[in-house]
Amino acid sequence: MRAYPAALIPDPDGGFTVTFRDVPEAITEGDTRQEALLRAEDAIESALAMYIAAGEPLPAASEAEASEELVPLSALGMAKAALYDAMREQGIGRAELARRLRWHLPQVSRVLDLRHASRMEQVETALAALGLRLIVDVARAA
Repeated sequence: MRAYPAALIPDPDGGFTVTFRDVPEAITEGDTRQEALLRAEDAIESALAMYIAAGEPLPAASEAEASEELVPLSALGMAKAALYDAMREQGIGRAELARRLRWHLPQVSRVLDLRHASRMEQVETALAALGLRLIVDVARAA
């Protein structure tokens, strides 16, 4: 599971600011703690999407400290991050994945875009082209 530790900083005027030490580009806020955490998932996925678009490795998630909350990616976000990591590990670029899948390059770009609402089946198909399969697990909510 890919989850990043987040600091929730109370704002003196009310609400919370959320920052991620592993992904400094991800910053958001919310009027309540719950709202801030809901927005944090979108913030982390948007920031990681920039890494993918730039062809950079995704930052590793460090252990959460006592004062931090772990913010997991969405299930689709986790699958897409795993696909991107596998492509980098195997030295496979977008064009090669498109060739293997017989997809157009924009389709590959969309399946890697954490902000795009791809179908999970598309990510599974792309993983299969790399000799991998998706395994889903369930954990208790904190």
